[in-house]
Amino acid sequence: MTATTTAGPASPTGARAAGLLDRVRTFVHDELLPSSEHFDSLPAVPTAASVRLAEAGLANWWIPAEYGGHGVPLCDSVDIVSELAYGDGGFAFGSFLSVLGTTMLQLSGADALARPHLERLARDGGVLGILASEEEAGSELARITTTYRRDGDRVVVGGDKYFSTNTDAADLLLVVARDATDDAEFRVVLVPRHTEGVELVKRWNMVGMRGSATYQVALRDCAVPAAHCLPGNGLRLLEIGLNASRVLIAATAIGMARRVRDLAMEYAASKRVHGAALVRNAVFAGKLGQIEMLIEVMRSQCRAAAAEFDSHLAGDAPAAALYRVGTLRSALAAKMYCGQAGWQVATLGSEMFGGLGYTHDHPIGKLVRDLRYVGLVEGGDDVIRELLFTRYVVPTGKRR
Repeated sequence: MTATTTAGPASPTGARAAGLLDRVRTFVHDELLPSSEHFDSLPAVPTAASVRLAEAGLANWWIPAEYGGHGVPLCDSVDIVSELAYGDGGFAFGSFLSVLGTTMLQLSGADALARPHLERLARDGGVLGILASEEEAGSELARITTTYRRDGDRVVVGGDKYFSTNTDAADLLLVVARDATDDAEFRVVLVPRHTEGVELVKRWNMVGMRGSATYQVALRDCAVPAAHCLPGNGLRLLEIGLNASRVLIAATAIGMARRVRDLAMEYAASKRVHGAALVRNAVFAGKLGQIEMLIEVMRSQCRAAAAEFDSHLAGDAPAAALYRVGTLRSALAAKMYCGQAGWQVATLGSEMFGGLGYTHDHPIGKLVRDLRYVGLVEGGDDVIRELLFTRYVVPTGKRR
């Protein structure tokens, strides 16, 4: 499925996004599709493909033009991520996850602090690391034990983080920590990757999405300037950034589902059942029709959620507006729906290939493993259900 076009003249931003999408599609077919086994092998980071993405001027495409970026809205980023995930879901995840951190920097960081990082990411590519989750706290981030303490004109950060993607390749880490003297106070602290005390404990051997790199990280009295604390409640800032990354995580399911569909059609061209081509089989046709419906609804929900986020960014006071709103219902719904719909596609796809669909000898097996991640990262389904309940069902005035 390609980007939908509408009648009428395209806006300058829309035209740039369409041109970028074409270039990304070419990149995927040249660089990613021929390398599926490489991306499934826990490749060293940054990968050669990541370097070439940056050299082609395609990395971090969402960074606003005022920082030297393409300024592609989140709505159009849905289609770009779908294309990248069509090539490899793990590569796509590592390529867009920095949107979480850049959103926090753009909206909450002082210009003197945020601008150099955003301009570097727009100019040179690269990634940010986000350190939030912990082993004991899990998704209950209010229970994290990583702390920061003030020491003159510095803050000192200490603690252990469980899952952090892109940490080793990043130049900058955004660490969510609580005040050592006030359990109710949280901040996001900017810690340069090579600050003394940042220790990579291990790289996780993930079941799927192995083209990305996720780590367990220890922070041992990492000292940074006090100005590296972003203003505002750190958990709220994280919620705001998660709106963007959750929508794009959902969008990876679109690209991987499209790949399942296309692989099934390729298989049907040569496979015969009861003496006839598989493509003429009513059961096969019904399953492919079901998959196409799921792809269309996933894309519609992702673009609707992204458009709502974009509308807040385009407002007069986006930081204040998003700080009030926090977690968007549409982003939560997109994340959970696409995780469930993507898993349906994975199940249908593997069944269509029979035993071959449960092997490492066919790409469908990798897609099954990769698609499962959508319903797990940045809040599993039970976490999302609880957020929808507490934020949008319990408050009577927020019900629709």
